Amino acid sequence: MSEFNVVGKREPMLDAWEKATGKAKYTDDLSLPGMLFGKILRSPLPHAKILKVDLTEALKVPGVKDAISGRDIPKRKYGIVPKAKDEYALAIEKVRYIGDEVAAVVATSPEAAEEAISRIKVEYEELPAVFDPLEAMKPGAPIIHEEVPDNVSATIRKEFGNVAKAFKDSDFIFEDHFETQPVNHCPMEPQAALAMVDHFGKVTLWSSTQIPFFLRRNLATTLDLPESKVRIIKPKVGGGFGQKIDLYAKDFCAAFFAMRTGRPVKFVYDREEVFTCTRQRHPMYIYLKTGVKKDGTILAQQFRVIADGGAYNSTAPLMITLACFFIMLPYRIENLLFEGYHVYTNKPVGGAMRGHGIPQVRFAVETQLDIIAEKIGIDPLELRLKNAFQAGEPHPAKLLVQSCGFSETLKKAAEAIGWREKRGKLPFGRGVGLAGASFPSGVSNMSHISSGAIVKIERDGSVTLLTGAADIGQGAETVISQIVAEELGVRIEDIRITAADTEITPLDPGTFGSGVTLRAGNAARMAARAAKEKLLEAIAEKMEVSPGELEMKNRRIFLRENPDRGFSFEEAIKIYQYSDRPMPIIGRGSYFPPAKEPTTLLHEDGNFSPAYSFMTQAAEVEVDPKTGRVRVLKMVTAHDCGKAINPMLVEGQLEGSVVGGMGQALYENIIMEKGQVLNPNFLDYGIPTAMEIPSIESIEVETNDPEGPFGAKESGEGTQLSPAPAIVNAIYDAIGVRFKTLPVTPDKVLEALEKRER
Repeated sequence: MSEFNVVGKREPMLDAWEKATGKAKYTDDLSLPGMLFGKILRSPLPHAKILKVDLTEALKVPGVKDAISGRDIPKRKYGIVPKAKDEYALAIEKVRYIGDEVAAVVATSPEAAEEAISRIKVEYEELPAVFDPLEAMKPGAPIIHEEVPDNVSATIRKEFGNVAKAFKDSDFIFEDHFETQPVNHCPMEPQAALAMVDHFGKVTLWSSTQIPFFLRRNLATTLDLPESKVRIIKPKVGGGFGQKIDLYAKDFCAAFFAMRTGRPVKFVYDREEVFTCTRQRHPMYIYLKTGVKKDGTILAQQFRVIADGGAYNSTAPLMITLACFFIMLPYRIENLLFEGYHVYTNKPVGGAMRGHGIPQVRFAVETQLDIIAEKIGIDPLELRLKNAFQAGEPHPAKLLVQSCGFSETLKKAAEAIGWREKRGKLPFGRGVGLAGASFPSGVSNMSHISSGAIVKIERDGSVTLLTGAADIGQGAETVISQIVAEELGVRIEDIRITAADTEITPLDPGTFGSGVTLRAGNAARMAARAAKEKLLEAIAEKMEVSPGELEMKNRRIFLRENPDRGFSFEEAIKIYQYSDRPMPIIGRGSYFPPAKEPTTLLHEDGNFSPAYSFMTQAAEVEVDPKTGRVRVLKMVTAHDCGKAINPMLVEGQLEGSVVGGMGQALYENIIMEKGQVLNPNFLDYGIPTAMEIPSIESIEVETNDPEGPFGAKESGEGTQLSPAPAIVNAIYDAIGVRFKTLPVTPDKVLEALEKRER
């Protein structure tokens, strides 16, 4: 019998009915009286000075109420990472990529706004552009940001151990080059914003955002307002995957026009804007050198990673830091030299995407591990098990790993895919492969990442929960409600949750880095516990016992040693109320990860996360040698998620991440020519559809992390790290060809097979 009543149960998402029936309200579903519609004019050039913007003809279009260019806005740079601010809400002096924001209009209809945009006249002085990060780093390359003369906007160089000696002691040394492509997040809901201003001059913005409190900070910065004058409300969000953590021109323009016109203003991006003018996964060039002993022990690794950041920084310092530190898990890497560079180019901007810089380097590591295993005659599974990190081991970068089920994920994934029976034994064209990874449960190297919660027990026995956590479809509100219900001994249907409103709910960093369950869940549990203690104190007084002798479960408060002696939840609340204690019963909680704050891992070592998840993906593929088409037959994902608060939601996250990883491996690629995106739509951009999805088996490996609420930690995001190398390794098992560049498209397969036959 489970020790829990609510935690660990397969509860449906609280908003499932709303979404299934179409009742859920997303930003574009919202409407206010007198609302205006906005549209943004974007640069047709990859790099140019803005000489003149003429809005005259645009303002003559019937229905147009206002128009602005960069010269009309506060000259305030912003950025999601404070030390990397390099972007204006509208371009002021020059544009840096095709799609950069130049001007904006608002009108009484979308059609009028579109017409007005077409009438804006802009004079440019075209500048030389650079589209490859390797070229951008060379002396004499066009300078994209004047304050960064070498175009390298963020770097990290970290060395652990004695790399030179470790390579000298190695029996084998392997050197390989890998390359990954730009990938779009493809959220089903495009970015949107709706703003209004009240008679006190306070801006309220509804936005499809993952991080309401960060957005409030950046919006206040760009509007040149105090944060107290800005309120952010997050409606339902139709997917984010990292793309919706940044402030965009739609947020600023909606608010700025609302301030200027006194009317509500809405901006909604079209699909081409989502592809071109938001964020994408960074393409990378990766050099990897690994030294091993004859028995497969990894002695040293050396990396040189060059990330194409596009025109602006976004999350550049954090992205390149994550790529470095998560090389060192899930395997023991005692000696590591990592050099990472984030480089400006005149292309769309790189930013956070599920895994945030780690899937690219994980592809390199896991692919090379299979190369090493074959060369030294060790089974790839055994090589990984031999080097698998274990809980409690000292870590060269001072990461504190208190729970680790990586070895178990390897064994279970291998068993489920039929590793012993299939690896190297299937007919030509069929093969299996696997790959491992690790991911943080929330990053701890930045300020502004504490989570708060308030729990109120009402007179009727219902519970109100206030949390700043941003649910973007992953089920965060459901999981946090389950945590509170379990702590208070009530049902999940007793919980009423209000979330992600900067005016009402406590501070929260939002959804990024897979930290919601751990950060916001811990805060909510602390708040519930604080309210619970107040109630238990009153009941203990009534029963003439100590609070520690009481239990709250199944909507009852009773003596732990004599469960028949107690009160119903409603009776207990009356006892509390009649004891002249204040109602409602309020508990507050705040959780900050146990880390030095703020710390910058670009310059110093330290624990990166309160907890770390571990996972293994295994794939079985079929390759058609005539067409080059790769079909994934089965994917297995074994994930160490601590304690699964809601196993059904965990499975949904794992399955979605596996499909996303398949996309990077085989289909997805933003195709560009001289900075122009050529496939900015779902018709031409290859995301996996229901026709490509294989059989997926999800295996939850529970390890009960001491830092997580009820032992929980990350589930889902980390799963996107290793499907690509698992699939690529399976392709090698199927046809004997190794791929080091993504995606593995049919033309690449056919070309490789042709070379192999020569």
